[in-house]
Amino acid sequence: MSNNRNRNWQLMTLASLFLGYVGYYICRSNLAVATPLLLKEYGGIGITKIQIGTVASVGVMLYAIGKIFNGYLADFLGGRLLFLTGMICSIVFSILFGLASGLVAFIIVWACNRYFQSMGWVALVKTASRWYPVKWHATVMAVLSLSFLFGDAFARLYLGGLILLGETYSSLDFLANWRTVFFVAAGSLTLITLFVFFTLKSSPNDVGLEEPEANPTNVFGAEGNHAERISIKDVLKPLFASPLFWLICIMNFSLTLVRETFNFWTPTFLNEVAKFDIGQAAIGSMLFPLVGGCSTLLAGITSDRLRGRHGRVVLPSLILLVIALSLLATIDVSGKPVLALTLLSLVAFFLMAPYSFLSGVMAIDLGGKRGCSTVAGLVDSAGYLGAILSGHTIGMIAQYYGWKMAFGGLAGICCTAIIAGAVYWRIQERDMNLAEALSSEPEKESPDA
Repeated sequence: MSNNRNRNWQLMTLASLFLGYVGYYICRSNLAVATPLLLKEYGGIGITKIQIGTVASVGVMLYAIGKIFNGYLADFLGGRLLFLTGMICSIVFSILFGLASGLVAFIIVWACNRYFQSMGWVALVKTASRWYPVKWHATVMAVLSLSFLFGDAFARLYLGGLILLGETYSSLDFLANWRTVFFVAAGSLTLITLFVFFTLKSSPNDVGLEEPEANPTNVFGAEGNHAERISIKDVLKPLFASPLFWLICIMNFSLTLVRETFNFWTPTFLNEVAKFDIGQAAIGSMLFPLVGGCSTLLAGITSDRLRGRHGRVVLPSLILLVIALSLLATIDVSGKPVLALTLLSLVAFFLMAPYSFLSGVMAIDLGGKRGCSTVAGLVDSAGYLGAILSGHTIGMIAQYYGWKMAFGGLAGICCTAIIAGAVYWRIQERDMNLAEALSSEPEKESPDA
């Protein structure tokens, strides 16, 4: 009976975290979906892709900063409180963005929204670390990673569908308005927040159940199995001494830049180059996270079958990602929507498998219950520092040199991730082989006892 109750609560927690983070993405993807409408309305008074890219880049910078502080805050205060706080603040600032006018207001309000959005993932990681056993970590985090991938796809389909209705029927033309996009997103997240408030618990202890053990190879050792509050110095010291931590940060720098570029610019790219209508481009862009979601789930299940040897999945994916980006940088897709979507799908498939590992299962394995959200926050922060380039810089390159040059630059940057991935694979394989050898020694001695 206890096992069934435990399993039911684990499923409820999974559903609450999943749905909650889908809600986060409805209030994050709204800007990407609304960007063609913003350019259409404000283009005549000097707001270009570069200016809108600046809005996105400043938002990413605040998101990166927020990850640093909110990662430790989740370890200190607990996952549930921070998860709900971020949702409520996202609702408020999405409404304010819909009421705003002018570039300065857009930058300030969007930056605030992204700062509070940075609470979501680190709080999710903290909560997941306390609910699920090690043998399920890669699969559980893969499923939860689908929340931001399918959440992104759903947001683009949902909000893009409303725009398409407004473009199709004159009586619903108010739907083809960027302000409506933000108001609808805020209302949707409000409903999701109410559900999560009543269903999400921080830990099995809150409902009279036992917590599973943490990964014994975490950097805190036996202490990593406890979620008690400790000083930031005691959290950071073992992390900064771990080469795996730094390698994960390097990989995330490159991969988050690529992911944020495609998250933000795909609707505009499809509209300008592949010649989709604005509503069709928003809907078409959902293929990227959908394909990425399939890749993520496959990678998580494969890694658990490989007993957590993540490098065997990560490195081949990185090599194929560079090849896919190179194809997108060299093949002409002008007016060829099917070809454009095919190449975008290849990038998504080989990007999201390694990306989903970095601040997910790798963070839990490295930080244990004690520091997993701090690890996730710092790793994500390193990634989003790189992703600052995804808005203004990529927008500027696309504006002056074209999209092919932008994609070629991303392929070059990802070569650094390949090097880091190769070193990570070697170190992790060595460490795991050593751990397995040590754990098998008593079994070898037992017949002589």
